Amino acid sequence: MRATRVISVTSGKGGVGKTNVVTNLAYLLSKAGKKVFVLDADIGLANIDVLLGLAPEYNLQHVFNGEKTIEDIIVEGPGGMKILPASSGVQELSELTQDQKLYLLSEFGSLTEDIDIFLIDTGAGISSNVMYFNMAAQERIVVVTPEPTSITDAYAIMKVMSKKHSINDFKLVLNQVKDEREAEALFANLSSVAERFLNISMESIGYIIEDKHVPQSVRSQQLVSVLYPEAKASMCYVKIAQNILEHEPSALPDGNIGFFWENLLDNTT
Repeated sequence: MRATRVISVTSGKGGVGKTNVVTNLAYLLSKAGKKVFVLDADIGLANIDVLLGLAPEYNLQHVFNGEKTIEDIIVEGPGGMKILPASSGVQELSELTQDQKLYLLSEFGSLTEDIDIFLIDTGAGISSNVMYFNMAAQERIVVVTPEPTSITDAYAIMKVMSKKHSINDFKLVLNQVKDEREAEALFANLSSVAERFLNISMESIGYIIEDKHVPQSVRSQQLVSVLYPEAKASMCYVKIAQNILEHEPSALPDGNIGFFWENLLDNTT
């Protein structure tokens, strides 16, 4: 049984392209030969299925209710990525009974497929549900744009995770930037403030150029990496995916994805 790498992708505010980041990276990591699962955990605004032109019939709510197994709800996306729809069930994590928690753990523990990388598309902001998923993940990617509100909110979410939950390591993806110079300035801006007021470690793992092909692909319900592989944004995604593959944590927990859910559900008690 291979170890699973769990990465949450989060943001301080909505509208920064977080779901585009998740799905394009999932596609490229899958194309690189990794077994990639994506959990759509953006409560109330879950849109991975819409972005990819999919129509999942079931989600985690049906698993919570004992109506379906995890295997039943898995949907396949571009490049062979697997998607776990969770739009209407995750908000009830903190209200699950002990029996429901144990049932959910057994369901994930019985997944027959090995998972290399488990990507979590969290909601935006600092709600308890966003914190649950970021606390349970091993790595956290914060998506930020040059907008002042995005910068302020990205700082806020890292501050909350650091001060309240002792999470001090973050990776940044700088989205919708004009060029490399703007990306470097954006990272330097956040880094200087964080170093001054917070005891956290921040690392830029790449940037994504503002590209007209991105909204065009969204309207077509396809990934820019699929529809326009030579576009500037697509090439940026390739570099970020390579960065993720080249910088794997030195130690990962043994076993399958069940450990992640155990950690997650422990945080709801």
